[in-house]
Amino acid sequence: MTGVLLESAMFIAYIKKEDWLKKTATAIIDAVEGGQLSPVHVSTEIFHEIYYVFFDYAPLHVIMANEAKIATIKNLTFINSDHLTYLTALNIMDTYGMTSIFDAIYAATALSINVPDHTIVSTDEAYDDVRGIKRLDPRKLI
Repeated sequence: MTGVLLESAMFIAYIKKEDWLKKTATAIIDAVEGGQLSPVHVSTEIFHEIYYVFFDYAPLHVIMANEAKIATIKNLTFINSDHLTYLTALNIMDTYGMTSIFDAIYAATALSINVPDHTIVSTDEAYDDVRGIKRLDPRKLI
C-alpha cells in the first residue's frame, strides 16, 4: 500500500465523546501515530468540515482544541486543496450525484497524485460509485 486517505468521519468519531465508530477511529489513529499504518493522508478540508459539524454544539475554543488535537497527530500527512481539487469535486458531484461538497473534495483528493493508491478509508458507500477510488471500510482495516 502506497497510502490511504482518511475521511472526516474517522476524525469526527475520534474527537467525539461517544460515537458508533469511536473505537475503530481511535484504533486507526493509534496505528497511525505508532507507525503501524503508513503512509496516511488527510485533506486539510477536514478542519473546515469539523467546524461546520460542531459550531452549533460546541464553543469555538472547544472546536479549536479538537482541531489542534487532529493537527498534531504524528505520521499524518495533510494534503492542501487547490483549484483543481475543487473543480474535480464539482465534477464528481455532477457525474455521480454526490451531494456533500466535503465528500466530493475527499473523493477528488483520493483521486489525486497525492494518494497514489486512490484509496479512501470510510464507511460511506457513496465513494464506491466513484470510478478510480477504492474504499476501505475502517472496521476491516484494524
